[in-house]
Amino acid sequence: MSEQPIIVLDPAGTDRHAEYRALRERGPATRVDVLGVTAWSVSDPVLLKELLTSSQVSKDARAHWPAFAETVATWPLALWVAVNNMFTAYGGDHRRLRRMIAPAFSARRIQDLRVSVEKVVAELLDGIAARPAGEPVDLRTELAYPLPIAVIGRLMGVPDDQLDGFRSKVDGVFDTTLTVEEATANTAALYGALDQLIAAKRARPGDDMTSLLLATRDEEGDGGRLSDEELRDTLLLMISAGYDTTVNVIDQAITALLTHPEQLAHLREGRADWNDVVEETLRHEPAVKHIPMRYALSDIPLPDGQKIARGEAILVSFAPANRHPDWHGETADDFDVTRTAKDHLAFGHGVHFCLGAPLARLEIATALRQLFERFPDISLAVPAEDLLPLPSLISNGHQALPVRLHPTAG
Repeated sequence: MSEQPIIVLDPAGTDRHAEYRALRERGPATRVDVLGVTAWSVSDPVLLKELLTSSQVSKDARAHWPAFAETVATWPLALWVAVNNMFTAYGGDHRRLRRMIAPAFSARRIQDLRVSVEKVVAELLDGIAARPAGEPVDLRTELAYPLPIAVIGRLMGVPDDQLDGFRSKVDGVFDTTLTVEEATANTAALYGALDQLIAAKRARPGDDMTSLLLATRDEEGDGGRLSDEELRDTLLLMISAGYDTTVNVIDQAITALLTHPEQLAHLREGRADWNDVVEETLRHEPAVKHIPMRYALSDIPLPDGQKIARGEAILVSFAPANRHPDWHGETADDFDVTRTAKDHLAFGHGVHFCLGAPLARLEIATALRQLFERFPDISLAVPAEDLLPLPSLISNGHQALPVRLHPTAG
């Protein structure tokens, strides 16, 4: 088989759907350029699930990616592979770290947060309703952003005066148009904010996950279950993953309903519910398009005769897989809240399945339900084609989501 030319993924994510189609047309996996790094993009859902559960695929770049040392200093996405937390852990280390985080997302804790989520959404909508009549409102800024920031801030014990700082720095982590210098500076600023949070919680512990992790680390000492680096990077993971992804799904769900009025009618006439909307949005426009990286521990033969060689990087392409016609048929590209098969990979698969999925689902469904109940005549304030994508090959949302809450007079 002759080798196909490498697909260069667009750092700005300008035309994601065309890119998805191009990847799928190449077969189960194809070689791509990710900001100068070559990897295998896997977009076939069957193959992807196999690799995500295989012991021969690792997320530990230091241990299993021969190119790590020479790449990390010059790659804008270095943080994605260099962090030391359960996102990059393999085997026993991953199980150890995941066990420590799991209590933060227990069913009981999520249930306890339900009232808080309802209250935060209602307060945000009160503020939106107080805006001058007829003035467009950016729902990404006014609703999708502040809700998960408030919730993860409460869960992690982030002081209110630090929340906006974390927001801007986490946005930089997902912006794949930054230069190496810009990305490095953003990473340094983010770690500075994390150190500030750690210092504040050591001085005044509270009933939050940061204080719990600190107590575990400090009481056990150097032989404890968390190193200082693991502590800091675990906080980074929980704050960033608990914020950015939820923002995007709220954004994409509102956009989908406002551009598909027949789907909104299904909801209003009882043929679907808000959980259906959440799951279809996660399938149709997942918060994360592609996620770097995983690494082959041995040669992995592919169904089309190619192979991923030992030590090569693998890019998990969630969004193209979610729309694969072999999985969801000829209507895979359609947004359909009445879809019977609701399976998707938006929260991952296997041992790295997102612990925060129940909380994200709660936040998204609550925001959508209250928004459309309070403003039944809501509409986009610009043509859908004018909504600009985030500058990212990872994060899947819009730069802004301007809407009108009431019909325009006239």
